[in-house]
Amino acid sequence: MSVPAEPRAAGGSGTDRGTYVAVDLGASSGRVVAGRLEGGRMVTEEVHRFPNGPVALREGDRTVLHWDVLALFNGIVTGLRHAARDRRVVSVGIDSWAVDYGLLDADGALLGNTVNYRDWRTDGVPDRVFAHLPAESLYARTGLQVQPFNTIFQLVSAAGSVQLGAARRLLLVPDLLGHWLTGAEVAEVTNASTTGLLDVAARTWATDVTDGLRESFGVDAGPLLPPLVEPGTVVGTIDKEHLPGSSDVPLVAVGSHDTASAVAAVPAESTDFAYISCGTWSLVGLELDEPVLTEASRTANFTNELGLDGTVRYLRNVMGLWLLQESMRTWEDSGGADEDLDLSALLAAAADVPALRCVIDVDDPVFLPPGDMPERIVAAARAAGEPVPQSKAEIVRCILDSLALGHRRSIRTAAELSGHDVSVVHVVGGGSQNELLCRLTADATGLPVVAGPTEGTALGNLLVQARALGDLDGGLPELRGVVVASVADELRRYEPPSSRLDWDAAEARLPTP
Repeated sequence: MSVPAEPRAAGGSGTDRGTYVAVDLGASSGRVVAGRLEGGRMVTEEVHRFPNGPVALREGDRTVLHWDVLALFNGIVTGLRHAARDRRVVSVGIDSWAVDYGLLDADGALLGNTVNYRDWRTDGVPDRVFAHLPAESLYARTGLQVQPFNTIFQLVSAAGSVQLGAARRLLLVPDLLGHWLTGAEVAEVTNASTTGLLDVAARTWATDVTDGLRESFGVDAGPLLPPLVEPGTVVGTIDKEHLPGSSDVPLVAVGSHDTASAVAAVPAESTDFAYISCGTWSLVGLELDEPVLTEASRTANFTNELGLDGTVRYLRNVMGLWLLQESMRTWEDSGGADEDLDLSALLAAAADVPALRCVIDVDDPVFLPPGDMPERIVAAARAAGEPVPQSKAEIVRCILDSLALGHRRSIRTAAELSGHDVSVVHVVGGGSQNELLCRLTADATGLPVVAGPTEGTALGNLLVQARALGDLDGGLPELRGVVVASVADELRRYEPPSSRLDWDAAEARLPTP
């Protein structure tokens, strides 16, 4: 990885550069966070939050899940104006989830609504693609875990559509929103690495893959793809109409895949760590210098996504707290207003449920779409011959035990496939606040778990901006030094207990990955 030879001390020269603004978009909400460097620490404040979620629209003979990207853009602009009311904004960066995109026509107009990755239009598409472009060849080039929603499969599912035929440019979600702020058309490389269209070793678009899509499916993706940029690149200047009273505020390409920003903010003090970016998804893996493109890695369905400073995020997507979030939504929508719908109370009750009584494969595709999650969990347990959870607390315990098993499996397999030692697990993101899940993960892995920061994604976003403006220097170790200084009081450490649960027996009850 690339590290400047003579980094300055954390905090830079001490010059007050003003406020950096992170736009952090998640599957359920968006946030605008202001950050300032003070005494070698990044001090943050959330200045605006707005909702996000799938929107179901009738299209022909079926219903399609979309994102409301116009509402997201409005939320961003509102947040930027809040941030600028009593602050001198000096830069902006945007991160979001991966794979989804918008199409622009020759006039620069958006062609239709951005489709949500949980929509089922890509069901069966990976097998169609692999019949023409062998999975082994694609993995050797892109290093990407097979997920039905990968951009490459979304494009094939849209083959022959009027929208795709009229498209001049494809922009991933954070780049689309940045385009509307600045006019720039780029693809930030950490997010581009999730598309299945990037040569992961060369960090360039994979022209042989795009040629194969054109020849096999009539999808001419190559001309749609914009120039690639690395994190830390200034891609344009925010239009003054979006930041009244401010001038020449740069938009900085950060790790625009939210996991890339979250991993940049892992408060690691050595290199032998695993990370879990834990929220709607659990992104479980290691930070490496080179991709792992072996056949064993492919069959284990590990992904090689790009990170800051030439690094590779070698990880597996585990379904994550989506199962808990969607269960809570289902119970609330069913009309229950009783006290046991309080999440804290449910977690406390779940802690009293016998451990590992019921475990399920959290990565079963049946759990991907929105819907009645508790019923699907019950059905999965019944089909696997597991004791069927009866109460809400038992369902929650089943979810958390099963997630801890997913974390254990992924960390052990990543270490084996990469030859990388692991001595500690860092949990960042909202899931770091789930004490029961952190304790179970320490127990399952047999490794200490350091939980925090909760707002790691926004923190990583802000630090890349500060470095791009010259207020911080150095590589990832220096940035992580600022992280440690900023969140030391927040971090919690969970040691594996002296008497551990029988995770081997529990894992043996699950299907082989």
